[in-house]
Amino acid sequence: MDHKTDCLVCGKELDYLFTPVQTNCFYCREKAETDVMCSGGHFVCDACHRLGAMDLIYRYCIRTSKHDPIVMATELMRSKKVAMHGPEHHFIVPAVLITAYYNTLGGITSISEKEKKLREALRRSEKVPGGFCGFYGACGAAIGTGIFISLVTGATPLARQEWMLSNMMTSRSLSCIAHSGGPRCCKRDTYIALVEAVAFIEENLNVKIEIDPVIHCCFHSLNRECLKSACPFYDEQV
Repeated sequence: MDHKTDCLVCGKELDYLFTPVQTNCFYCREKAETDVMCSGGHFVCDACHRLGAMDLIYRYCIRTSKHDPIVMATELMRSKKVAMHGPEHHFIVPAVLITAYYNTLGGITSISEKEKKLREALRRSEKVPGGFCGFYGACGAAIGTGIFISLVTGATPLARQEWMLSNMMTSRSLSCIAHSGGPRCCKRDTYIALVEAVAFIEENLNVKIEIDPVIHCCFHSLNRECLKSACPFYDEQV
């Protein structure tokens, strides 16, 4: 949601506490003392409040221990830093997949690998401009799934199996996004890409990432071109 006032996470009214409390920032999970929280219990630290979209995505993914990429993507897309449509979604997709993958694997090595892969995902995704879906015929969310597979398998232009898997991943998610029909919706395309990637990861990398099978989009009221009932994630009650 585009919460420009009150709580940046949920839009609820802020409560100003007489006595400061210790809590964790919703995005970076850093502990801080605050006398301002929303009525839903959310707190956003000053550092995260000042961040741009790409920095916020990176900071959130580095710190979170969550495993569900749909949950992570939704929480990030709720931030007012993330527009209804925009190239930041091209980073959200590989970022939450990297985070889900390494958080699921666990261990010290996974923590360092997650950070390294997130930095490179940011660098690569920044090269996919907004409007790529319509102007170049390849949705950035789908490309994001290929970036993810490339990073976790170590693919290069000269690789064999890794090269194949990276292109297969992009092809699979891109085909599903294309068959959902236009016009573009960065939220719908992100969800489709993530669902396809999770299935692909289990089939080809033998890592099972748990996601909630029922996805209800809460952004349709912000999208003038929403497909409504033609979208698999549309729910007018949300």
